[in-house]
Amino acid sequence: MPVQTWTWWQQLMLVMAGGALGAAARFWLGGLLLRQLGSGFPWGTFAVNMIGSFAVGFLALWLEGRGPSALYWRAFLIVGVLGALTTYSALMLECLMLARSERQVAALGYLAVTLVLGLLLVWLGARTAGAIRPPAW
Repeated sequence: MPVQTWTWWQQLMLVMAGGALGAAARFWLGGLLLRQLGSGFPWGTFAVNMIGSFAVGFLALWLEGRGPSALYWRAFLIVGVLGALTTYSALMLECLMLARSERQVAALGYLAVTLVLGLLLVWLGARTAGAIRPPAW
């Protein structure tokens, strides 16, 4: 098998493994927050999107310039774990459901807070990584 094909398959396996972990984490945290805070607001989706926003900002900068191994870490952590953890399609569905249940203000507030806070957290994650990352490997 050519090296490029083998590398692609390795990355695919890492994405799949990371995706399983991210989906499990989303399921666990969503259930925990539902039990703790109730179903009046989609806290689980909100929380994973905010955690994912910070983490992707952090990891994107942390992995920058890390050499060939960064390609594999990016596949596992960013595409796999965070790709399955964050739930923007669920965010859109929950906004639609809130709007259809005569809670248009809640839908708009949820969307606005998620987008603004998510943007702030991705920036904060990148800033944090830039401040603490060690020299390139």
